[in-house]
Formats: sequence, structure tokens, C-alpha cells
Amino acid sequence: MIPRVARYRILPDRSRVWIEARSNVHPIHSSTEGLEGYIDIDLDGDGRLAGDAKPEARLSLAVSRLQSGNRLEDRELQKRIDARRYPTIVGTLDQMVSSGIDGSYVVSGEITFRGVARPHEDRMTLESLDEGRIQLAGSSRFDIRDFGMEPPRVLMLRVEPEVDVRVEIVAEKEG
Repeated sequence: MIPRVARYRILPDRSRVWIEARSNVHPIHSSTEGLEGYIDIDLDGDGRLAGDAKPEARLSLAVSRLQSGNRLEDRELQKRIDARRYPTIVGTLDQMVSSGIDGSYVVSGEITFRGVARPHEDRMTLESLDEGRIQLAGSSRFDIRDFGMEPPRVLMLRVEPEVDVRVEIVAEKEG
């Protein structure tokens, strides 16, 4: 039997990224919509991963969308990221395996930030919202130094190198 892989287009206005960082002065929070991309996946009647088809996905986020609400911190962040040279953060998914917990999967792929690509693996949940929409959600911790970025410093503010990133992705079946 040939797997029936369907393409789901990420809905930018329904998908969200939260970034939490720590500094010596205060926590730094950023939240934004605007994820773009697709997920190619074969689901069974219960909304679980099915078949022999290998799921694939590509998503991107414009770096300009990353804002904490503090203009000075945001300007320094854009400078450190070198946003003009590296305008997007890109993630690809090339493997998705059941974790043994209903609706939870171990996903792996690659994250490209500031032109540096790194393999990454973590857990995500997959939920069928209705006949034509799915939601994936997960969180990970990253050390920005792994991507060649030194933590921002603004006056007396020193940002820690590890950041927590959480995503909720809503995608709609094409066609």
C-alpha cells in the first residue's frame, strides 16, 4: 500500500513561538506569531502518525519578529544576530518516532540560526484538531553560543547563553 502523505501548510497567524532568556537583572520574554512553512505527514483515523511514509517539515521565522518589548534590548539582539545578514531562523524535521506516550513523538532535524546549522532532537506532541487541521507543540533549550552568537550585553545587563524556546504550530491540510 502506498502511504498517503498530506501536506499541511503552517498557519502563521495561529502558530506561535515563545522565547525565555535569563539575565543578571530580569527575565527576558519574547512571544511572536509568524511561523511559516509546511509539514508533510501521513495520519491514521485517530490523528496519529501512520504508514511507512517519513514525515518531513520545514518552518521559518523572520528574525525581525523577535521582540521583547524593550527597544534597547531588541536593537542589541538584532545586532548580535546580524539580522540583515541572517534574516530567518529555519527548522527542518526529518524524523518523527512515537515516544511510547500517546500523542508524543521524538522529532529530529536541523535548526539553522545565524547561518549555522545544528542537528536537534526533542519531544513534540501531535494533535488532530479537526478533519483538516493539526497542532504540534514542544519546547527545547538552546545554547546560543552553539550557533556562533555571544550573549547580548547592554550596559549592566548580561544575558545568559541558554534560552528556552516553545512552539505551538497549527497547520491546515492543503487541497
